Amino acid sequence: MGAGGGLRVRWGAREFEVRGGGDVGALKREIERETGVQPKRQKLLGLRAKGGGALSDATPVDELVLPKKILMMGSTEVAIAAVQEDAAKAAELEEERGFDLACEDPAMLAVAERPENQEKLERRLAAVQPTLLAEPRPGKKLLVLDIDYTLFDHVSSAERPLELRRPFLLEFLAAAYRAYDIIIWSATGMKWVELKMKELGVLGHPDFKLLCLLDSSAMVTVHDASYGIVNCKPLAFIWRHGVFGGHYGAHNTIMFDDLSRNFLMNPQNGLKIRPFKNAHRLRHTDRELEKLADYLEAIGELSDLSKLRHRRWERYLAKRNRAHREGDLPP
Repeated sequence: MGAGGGLRVRWGAREFEVRGGGDVGALKREIERETGVQPKRQKLLGLRAKGGGALSDATPVDELVLPKKILMMGSTEVAIAAVQEDAAKAAELEEERGFDLACEDPAMLAVAERPENQEKLERRLAAVQPTLLAEPRPGKKLLVLDIDYTLFDHVSSAERPLELRRPFLLEFLAAAYRAYDIIIWSATGMKWVELKMKELGVLGHPDFKLLCLLDSSAMVTVHDASYGIVNCKPLAFIWRHGVFGGHYGAHNTIMFDDLSRNFLMNPQNGLKIRPFKNAHRLRHTDRELEKLADYLEAIGELSDLSKLRHRRWERYLAKRNRAHREGDLPP
């Protein structure tokens, strides 16, 4: 509780206090008045019902175990509309272009080669010092994963973040870990990256270890003729940063992201994953990670990933499975 009996709430970089009476639904309406974020969009992290009971909007605040500060995640309708409009434009653009990450489009490849972008990368390498959560394992490839819409539906409403976790996530990470070191790279801030990974049950899992967490501070802003000015994730930050010991390069790295523009500096290494949205509708049918675990296992046998067309990963799997059935490959 705050000094005046209210509840302290943190939303992004902003902190404020709301009245602590009533139930959870009333608390959400108070937060809406402060932020403009509708109750259905709010995720209140850290709240627990006393005695481990179910938490709902009707739960009285007096029956909650309250943290010193409630962390609220959620976006206003205006912000969501802007994101959806940008995503729709990007999808339409890629459809028009027949976007293929492995097409070796000289204009795309030039993004990484431009002197101004190399200078930006150098500044990131000098300014950002990643913290290793585990040591690089000799002989392992590298898997770099986005969070929002890749592993987690960050827009849909839910009482618990686990309800928005993409199906098969933990099993996928455990399977990938056998052949790949794993880095989580999000366009958000580090505090939220850590929070999401904890809430999703990823940090500290017994069946795999994350190598590192990266956030927006390691991204660079580039100009592309089709996308305009955008932030992207240069894999060379990992390949060249001394903390990773030179274990990784274009030959052994693959990155999953729902936005192709994040691959602008490394189009050959990106696989555009289908975005995980509308979690309540799709969480019983979405099998993307399960299938991609099979793809990672299949290409994990290769010495060089840089020649693959990851856009055709499903075709690659189907062809490989057909070869197994016909006896051209060992099981």
